Order: sequence, then structure tokens, then C-alpha cells
Amino acid sequence: MRPHFSPKALLSSLYQTNGTPPRRSRRWSSTSLALLVLPFLALTVPVSLVLGTPRPALPQTLTPEQNTALQEAEQLNQQVMQLYQRGRYNEAIPLAQQALEIREAILGENHPDIATSLNNLAALYRVQGNYGEAEPLYERSLAIHELALGENHPAVATSLNNLALLYQARGNYGAAEPLLQRSLAIYETALSENHPDVAMALNNLAALYHVQGNYGAAEPLLQRSLAISEMALGENHPNVAMALNNLALLYQAQGNYVVAEPLYERA
Repeated sequence: MRPHFSPKALLSSLYQTNGTPPRRSRRWSSTSLALLVLPFLALTVPVSLVLGTPRPALPQTLTPEQNTALQEAEQLNQQVMQLYQRGRYNEAIPLAQQALEIREAILGENHPDIATSLNNLAALYRVQGNYGEAEPLYERSLAIHELALGENHPAVATSLNNLALLYQARGNYGAAEPLLQRSLAIYETALSENHPDVAMALNNLAALYHVQGNYGAAEPLLQRSLAISEMALGENHPNVAMALNNLALLYQAQGNYVVAEPLYERA
């Protein structure tokens, strides 16, 4: 799935170049930007499903009416996903709000499914640039995941990552960096050092350094992200192409077109 918002507005400064870039860079720039905001895609479906972990159990004392209501909430969530994919955000927001209200009324305020609904709603506000509405939803989602699943669960890493990207979008790089670092550490410990989600986390931390002009810190992260993607997904996977492109963009930003060009060609 790919989001329909324009990530160029989010990270435009990341891709400013000096001189004339290779022609391929222009063709690939949108693809690279989409990868850099990939974590937001996780917000359109339950985090537990994205991460391959089991959904939390529902209370055993639910009435038939409550079960029916929760099924309705899940159907609403599916509609939200579809509208999100089509870029129909204004239509999706009231459905996401309704799904959240149903789940809160039945499950209470601290069930992981509440965190999923909060994430979905935050993603819709985020994609419209409404950061003020999105931020407290992301923060509450993170708090629920930490409370319900523990501080070192992969779902916590995903929440940290998404909140960090929101901070980055607002230019609050100092707040974003420790969250991205913690997210990476959790993924490495909870999954493995060579998991594709680790590659994603490396990529996003590198993007933060890149946007600040800290190319020396970004380069080894992107190189490792590429290596993991190649090993875990195969050399011809689209994520490998995007990882190659992101590394090429880094070299391009430094004016090192000789190194960047073959990476663009391979991508």
C-alpha cells in the first residue's frame, strides 16, 4: 500500500541538491520519499497484524450486542483503510472517530485496539498537515502500547517511530532523534538485527540525520539498511530499489554524482 499524501512537503529540504543531479534522480525521487514515510502505512491496519503478532484477546464477558458493535468498528476500520488509500481523508475521519468511540465504550481506554484506532485517526490528521490534532493521538497510542504490551514490544517501536516522524515533520529534530533511536533498538532486540523493520528504522533515522546535513551519520545507516533489505527480501525487491535510491540521494546531496549514478542505475 502507498499513501496518497505528498511526502515532498514533509522532507523537501532533504532532497535539495547543489549543481545538476543525474537525470535518474528525478525519476526516482518520489519513490524514495515514499519509503521514508513508510511507517505511516502501518497505521492503516492494526499494528499487531502489521508486525505479525497476535491480536490481543477480547474480554470474555462481552454481550452479543457488544460483539456486534466491535465487528462494526472493525468494518469501519476497513472502510477507513480504503478511503485512506484513495486519498479521501475527510470522508475517513468521521468513520475513524466512530470506530474509536465504539472501541473505547466497550474495551476501555487502554486496550491495544484503542491504540490502533488512535493511530489511524492520527494518520489522517497527519496526512492533512494537522499536526496539532495528530500529536496527542500518537502520544496516547504510544502510552497505551507501553502499558498494555510492555516497553520493549515491537508495537511500541512502531508507535515511537510514527511519533518521531511527526516531530520531524514539525522540525523538532531534537525530540525525534531519541525516539527513532529507541525504536531501532527495540526492533533489533525484539525481532532480529536483520529484520526488514530494522531496515526501515535505520532508513528513517538516516533520513533525520540527512535532513540536518549530518551525512556522516546517515551514510552507514543507509548502507546497513540496504544490506538488510537485500539479505531479507532479495536483490530484486522494490524495497531494495528504494534503499539504493536513498543511498544515492545521500551521495547526490554531497555532490558525489560518480558514486550516486550507478546506484540510481541499479535501482
